[in-house]
Amino acid sequence: MGCCESSFLRGHDSDHKINHNGNNNNNNSSSRLPQASNGPAQPSYGTDSLGAAAGGVPYFSEFSLAELKAATNNFSSDFIVSESGEKAPNVVYKGRLQNDTNRRWIAIKKFAKLAWPNPKQFADEAWGVGKLRHKRLANLIGYCCDGDERLLVAEYMPNDTLAKHLFHWENQTIEWAMRLRVALFIAEALDYCSSEGRPLYHDLNAYRVLFDENGDPRLSCFGLMKNSRDGKSYSTNLAYTPPEYLRNGRVTPESVIFSFGTVLLDLLSGKHIPPSHALDMIRGKNILLLMDSHLEGNFSTEEATVVFDLASRCLQYEPRERPNTKDLVATLAPLQNKSDTLKILSLHLQVPSYVMLGIPKHEEGPPTPQHPLSPMGDACSRMDLTAIHQILVMTHYKDDEGTNELSFQEWTQQMRDMLEARKRGDVAFRDKDFKTSIECYSQFIDVGTMVSPTVYARRSLCHLLCDQPDAALRDAMQAQCVYPDWSTAFYMQAVALAKLDMHKDAADMLNEAAALEEKKQRGGKGS
Repeated sequence: MGCCESSFLRGHDSDHKINHNGNNNNNNSSSRLPQASNGPAQPSYGTDSLGAAAGGVPYFSEFSLAELKAATNNFSSDFIVSESGEKAPNVVYKGRLQNDTNRRWIAIKKFAKLAWPNPKQFADEAWGVGKLRHKRLANLIGYCCDGDERLLVAEYMPNDTLAKHLFHWENQTIEWAMRLRVALFIAEALDYCSSEGRPLYHDLNAYRVLFDENGDPRLSCFGLMKNSRDGKSYSTNLAYTPPEYLRNGRVTPESVIFSFGTVLLDLLSGKHIPPSHALDMIRGKNILLLMDSHLEGNFSTEEATVVFDLASRCLQYEPRERPNTKDLVATLAPLQNKSDTLKILSLHLQVPSYVMLGIPKHEEGPPTPQHPLSPMGDACSRMDLTAIHQILVMTHYKDDEGTNELSFQEWTQQMRDMLEARKRGDVAFRDKDFKTSIECYSQFIDVGTMVSPTVYARRSLCHLLCDQPDAALRDAMQAQCVYPDWSTAFYMQAVALAKLDMHKDAADMLNEAAALEEKKQRGGKGS
């Protein structure tokens, strides 16, 4: 791609904001399911290496045990994210598939030996859950049946569980508006599953609610299958178990509503209180006795009363007296609109979940290219600006050789001043004073007697570190114009494009840069 005459100069319209379409490299996978419709959830994308909606959810498939071993370093204990025990007999690992061009993290649930002795039963159940696709679910993307091994593969949610944020938080508790969002999103997930003919959810609790890279709450798909073919559906204390399950051992859609009521109590109180206990606490209608003291009064009593009344209906002893999933959504949706928006210039803007959760904003890097990466390429693919800075400092100006040939007459005072400006820029760049670097490098560039691709690359990085991706992209493109086969210029463009959410173009640039490096290693020109 020749960026000197590229479409990037036309601006960054919505047509550029698309994801990378790659090839299907998963040779061990079976045929893919088409993505199910989920209302407002998932848009339509092209397929990536997992047969996936790139940037969306991969199609459901069967994985080999070798693939999952490679993804988890042979199921190393370092990759465990949910420990096993008497109450949770299965282990959940995180892993990264080796052949995934999007470098996607996955969650792998490893069942106890012989939990599902019949592989066909396990596969049928997994395929049933795998048909579901919704933005409120941590979706199931595959399974593995190999000998006695039974494993489920799902989207990985990197920002912990509701239980962690409610019961074991370190820096800040979940604010009230976020608690209302959790309640609504999980209600929407349950309503979607019910509408798709999967109304049963086993052991719904705060550990089943996960937070994705954007801080949005999602319901784990693992609860849509039991821990074993003939095993128990509830692993928690009997105080939280629906009364009808204690009578007949069967989970019903109404049982799921009961469990949702216990989650609502968790959100109100910030504690895991048995339902009977919570109801006893506020028989006098003083809801303040139940509310989480860590909220420090920052909640609407009117909204809290609505949530508590809904929880009370969910926890009715008689299953037929409980609301259905559509009732849950209808009750909670109006509260969402009140509490999680900011009114600015008469516009209601929804506050992002990552802000309310107090986590950094997720930034997506370009997908891994098809060619091997150099240290510079690896740093750019990871969007690691600190590593890029270290590499540019160490490389110095060796890549500028041959781009300037100056006569003796050109060594004027102006030339010496220009080189002095570059020297001051280099010192500031080394010392991470990036604003000064931009000023000094700009003085060097503006004179125009010498053209240095390295100066453009360095100023491009300075712009990135100062949150100026447009200017960074222009400088990286200028570096390519000066030195058309310089891989660093392409790498810097890839990072800037990713910062601008132009991920398909970023992936293309990353691949071109890696191809140039490979060409150089084979004896061609390039850097």
